[in-house]
Amino acid sequence: MSKEPWQEQIDTILAQAGNRSDDQQTGAVAAPLYFSTAFRHQGLGQSTGFDYSRVQTPTRELLESVLATMEHADHAYALSSGMAAIQLVFSQFKTGDHIITSDDLYGGSFRYFDQLTEHYQVEFSQWAGRDFAHLVQLIRPNTKAIWLETPSNPTMKSIDIAATARIAHQHGLQLIVDNTFYTPLLQQPLLLGADVVVHSATKYMSGHNDILAGAVMVNDAAVAEKLTFNLVTTGAVLDPFDCWLLLRSLKTMPLRVRQQQTNAQTLVTYLEKSPAVAKVLYPGKGGMISFYLAATYSVATFLQQLKVISFAESLGGVESLLTVPDEQTHHDMPIAQRRALGITPNLLRLSVGIESEVDLQRDLAQAFSASQI
Repeated sequence: MSKEPWQEQIDTILAQAGNRSDDQQTGAVAAPLYFSTAFRHQGLGQSTGFDYSRVQTPTRELLESVLATMEHADHAYALSSGMAAIQLVFSQFKTGDHIITSDDLYGGSFRYFDQLTEHYQVEFSQWAGRDFAHLVQLIRPNTKAIWLETPSNPTMKSIDIAATARIAHQHGLQLIVDNTFYTPLLQQPLLLGADVVVHSATKYMSGHNDILAGAVMVNDAAVAEKLTFNLVTTGAVLDPFDCWLLLRSLKTMPLRVRQQQTNAQTLVTYLEKSPAVAKVLYPGKGGMISFYLAATYSVATFLQQLKVISFAESLGGVESLLTVPDEQTHHDMPIAQRRALGITPNLLRLSVGIESEVDLQRDLAQAFSASQI
């Protein structure tokens, strides 16, 4: 499989995903959906390559081949959720191992890492993502990996993947990157030196707020062998119907992401000029924006006044969603840590959809106007 950047070709690859996969049988343009959990054997030692659905299904195999292509990977895994994807990656590690993570992460990741510390004595250190001398200082004899989320959730911090990869590999560490926010269309971590890439495919890959899924992509054969064994053992695989739905969703992903980014950049310009906004956090590309509501505006009233944008958790869908991380995604994080990261009650995270940018701006304007104290 080529590891060269596909650039414009990805639009064609995704639009054609699943096409011609059934040419010898029916010539179906849309990929077939196989629900079967069991597969017949013609005799002892004979197999079609499919034995039991927890191990593999034709639909999941097809989806995983597309996922691998998107991230320039040799191996990809489709899982039942983003957290299942994270758990699969961490199944490589054991009690006493040490992991360095960036300090601003999805709240569910923090919650899982706390669980690993409490119940399995996996050790964690946090790195702010900029001082590479400090990163080197954090490395211990038992350090196994560095975990990054870039841009970060929810303060949109960007971290240099290539520079981090160089340090990781100099010390024999694995670099793992959560690429959910940017997607493979805007950032390809494996080409920048990362070893493992993780996605909550629930978000931009699905793009319609109706599928729960996760994805893991790797190139290293030894890592892939371990992950394959662990996934078959634990069974947190994506079911065939959701695999088929996710495959269908990927076909329009380039169109969606382009429109989401265009809308987001227009809204950033508007928000930066609005007196209702104290500060805007935007990493420069993508469809995610965080901003601080000014002190003279009520967050509660603002949320109630939204007409087009929905006050809801999640992100990456065609519908614009607005989240209050302090109360929702990061509420389980200790309050002192939230405040140190800048996660305050007036920090709002906006996942920009594909609606008319005019309507989105009007919705924000009328909600701001109604929420002034």
